[in-house]
Amino acid sequence: MDRRNFMQVTGAGIAAAVAGFPAKVMAADSEDPQAGSQRLSIKQLKSWEALGYGMFIHFGMSTFLGQELPDGQASASTYNPDKLDVDQWVSVARDAGMKYAVLTTKHVAGHCLWPSEHTEYTVANSGNTTDVVEAFVKACEKRHIKPGLYYCSWDNHNRFGSETPSDGGIWSDMNSFPKTQIKTMPPHTTSLYHNFQTAQITELLTRYGSIMEMWIDIPGVLGRGYRTFLYNHIAQLQPDIVIMMNGGTGDGKTYLGDGTTYNVPYTWPSDLVAIERKLPPKEAGYSVWRMIEGKNYYMPGEVCDPIGKEWFWVSGDSPRPDEELTSMMQSCRDHGVNLLLDVPPDKHGLIPQEHIQALQRLKQNAAL
Repeated sequence: MDRRNFMQVTGAGIAAAVAGFPAKVMAADSEDPQAGSQRLSIKQLKSWEALGYGMFIHFGMSTFLGQELPDGQASASTYNPDKLDVDQWVSVARDAGMKYAVLTTKHVAGHCLWPSEHTEYTVANSGNTTDVVEAFVKACEKRHIKPGLYYCSWDNHNRFGSETPSDGGIWSDMNSFPKTQIKTMPPHTTSLYHNFQTAQITELLTRYGSIMEMWIDIPGVLGRGYRTFLYNHIAQLQPDIVIMMNGGTGDGKTYLGDGTTYNVPYTWPSDLVAIERKLPPKEAGYSVWRMIEGKNYYMPGEVCDPIGKEWFWVSGDSPRPDEELTSMMQSCRDHGVNLLLDVPPDKHGLIPQEHIQALQRLKQNAAL
């Protein structure tokens, strides 16, 4: 199962049994712009919206395996960029007109781009021992780019008894409880894994200074109880941080994934709404106001999509045509959502020239 199919199955399975699900957006003019039940002030969230355009940076073990969803068994030494230049990544983002960047600190492989004290599966034991997270944050600070960090809850290496989507289970309802006819447990994480994720998030948010955005991917495996704890823990560590619990692509039916609906059981609580590999609908657009469990929240949207077809670098995965990238940018502008465009470094640890050139043409075409 690839990521896209998994996310579609997830959305369909959870959405089926939820009363009032998914949360409906409210018309923008139906709410006092000074109100809202969200943790952050509307002023803070509008400051995030004003950034507009950022770079998603998928880099790690998957880059070297050529697999988006590895089984987590590859040796840590497999990760070995020979020309790693994190400063180049952030310079490319700045020169492209981007205002922020989000780095994948740990993806499905479970390999960490920082020397975590809680697992040996990190850069500390790899072919290149650079603390990429540290280098990334410093590069952002130097170039006035706001740094964001991504952390994946689907971890095929550091399991602690958890069952991941790689094991084949599916969600059956809003709480991920298995029904009698389902023979396998749905993807879930144990309390031991929760301790591990909390410890790692704490490292990321206490070692490297101020982080603008924290991305938690595959939040459904965490369960709502721990996810709520984690949201509050992140907010306690860095009160001004913007937290993204990614809802994925949707199933195209109940949970659309284009920002018109919101997958409460899978993603709540969150400060932002992810629109993965999609754009808001042309006619309805995107509304920042939505009602969740009887309360109104101001929740900006963020479109995330790769510059090519794949999240991680793959040989031959060229950038999309200029007109497609320009249209994507314009659509995000027109609908008031941010664009987080994924531009993956290659096995050398460099963003390829063809990607840089495509970004420069986009900057010119979109008049950034």
